[in-house]
Amino acid sequence: MANPQGVVFNKFPKTVVKQYQNGVIKGNKEIAEYIKNHHKNAEIIVVECYPGVNYDVLRKTFFTHFEHTAVCVDDYALSETLLDTKLQDHLTDDRVFGRMSQYEIEEFYPSSAEETINHMIQDLGKVIVFGFGASRMVKGDLTLYLDLTRWEIKTRYRNGLANWQSSKKDLDTLKKEKRGFFVEWRTADRIKNTVFSDIDYYFDANDETILKMVSQEDLFAAINETTEKPFSMVPYFDPGVWGGQWMKEVCDLDRSKENFAWSFNGVMEENAMHYQYGEDYLASPAINLVLFKPKKLLGDKVYARFGTEFPIRFDFLDTVEGGNLSLQVHPLTEYIYSKFGMAYTQDESYYILDSNQGGIYLGLKENINRAKMIQSLKDAEAGKAPFNADEFINYYDVKKHDHISIPAGTVHCSATGTMVLEISATPYIFTFKMWDWGRVGLDGLPRPIHLNHAVRNIQWDRTTKWIETELLNQIKVLSNEAGVLEEKTGLHPRQFIETRRHTHDNKALHSTHDSVNVLMLIEGETAIVESPENHFEPFVVNFAETFIIPEHVKTYTVRPYGASEGRTIKTIKAFVRT
Repeated sequence: MANPQGVVFNKFPKTVVKQYQNGVIKGNKEIAEYIKNHHKNAEIIVVECYPGVNYDVLRKTFFTHFEHTAVCVDDYALSETLLDTKLQDHLTDDRVFGRMSQYEIEEFYPSSAEETINHMIQDLGKVIVFGFGASRMVKGDLTLYLDLTRWEIKTRYRNGLANWQSSKKDLDTLKKEKRGFFVEWRTADRIKNTVFSDIDYYFDANDETILKMVSQEDLFAAINETTEKPFSMVPYFDPGVWGGQWMKEVCDLDRSKENFAWSFNGVMEENAMHYQYGEDYLASPAINLVLFKPKKLLGDKVYARFGTEFPIRFDFLDTVEGGNLSLQVHPLTEYIYSKFGMAYTQDESYYILDSNQGGIYLGLKENINRAKMIQSLKDAEAGKAPFNADEFINYYDVKKHDHISIPAGTVHCSATGTMVLEISATPYIFTFKMWDWGRVGLDGLPRPIHLNHAVRNIQWDRTTKWIETELLNQIKVLSNEAGVLEEKTGLHPRQFIETRRHTHDNKALHSTHDSVNVLMLIEGETAIVESPENHFEPFVVNFAETFIIPEHVKTYTVRPYGASEGRTIKTIKAFVRT
């Protein structure tokens, strides 16, 4: 398949920082020399580390450039056994699901740890105190923060990294990610909220052998500037048992790989930002934007409702020349809150970017035998007989630019031959698989089935007539003036996200609607985003690239650009109904 739009997908978008002082200092020896020259009197250097930072590499390639003795606070934390016992109620015995924790880092240490560490370092002279929670244990003369992007942590899990204070390097990767998601990353982000106002330098530690550092002031310059203009996050791509071939061509990916199933290209908690300072850049988790400039990014009304959560998600599901996704359902709001401690659920939609005789399974057929369906699913899970989805579930052919709403509780999956832009609320791991067509995962293990959860959330009245009346292509023309067609394409009234499609060959004026906006160019080669008041520099996007407009922007325009000049383009925009 050739790229249908003939443009190069930008896999590594960078956000240029204009107002900065020193920019990026790169290299472990170079950073050490800079710190020693500018902070000669720093006797105690505190190095706060996001869980997953490689301490062994730091000791060998960074700390050796200092005269200081290195002390790891992790050595004073609860033992692995005590910590496992403490976390059991939050992690459960499930491979995927746990309960969202509210732990502070101090709860992972004995009550005497802080006193013990501070007493011990008094006799060491110059000392580097590092680890997860170091900034809460010790007050230093200089504070450094070493950060990791989520994709890097997940990659390290797959390559044998154990969870914090765990020796289980060979643990099922799903269980490692579960512990990160429900416990470690929550606690680490709470540390960020308290320590970032006190740090002196911020580090990109995604490669500990070549560290990158900026001052606190330069980091916040990047965060502040980014929340005042359009930007794109750095996408990542991952294979899967049902993965397809569309993204390989359109997004210019490694042709030697068997497939690519997912792309997370608009998930604030998962994606990274690349901040360009002059000739070099620094990687930083995109969630830092939400943590430190939530009102400018989200808007006051959305922030009041969701706090420091980014509630909209864009991602790709590619089954072109691939297979069906698992047959699944997402939890109802009251269920996800009571069982997992999440405040809102994964309502979603499928926007069809392309279709090669593709389709979707959606909703139940009329007058099915509920008990028979449940028993058939149980038999399939037990390996007795494959589940006959076509007996119970509606199948619909789909074409390019169809838009299907999928409120939580609706049985669904994308079938082979479809290229889906999934527009949804953010709690992305809460998928209750009911049937996975008898497959195993890429790790050779059976893919998790959560039939008990699923049955409790299936809305049995969402049958064919309701689906076709409520969920399939519920498109309404809002205006068609001056060559700009604006349509409301979803989502269902049960869902808090609204989507608008704009079709035009000239300039279209947009409002943020008191919410952060997430958009994609879904037709046409290239478009340009501009400020009517010249509040930001023009921003260029290509086909299938996700971009974000902070609510702070208020108004902006989109028009065809470059090879698309004089041609018709389409964008899809999502925002929170306020």
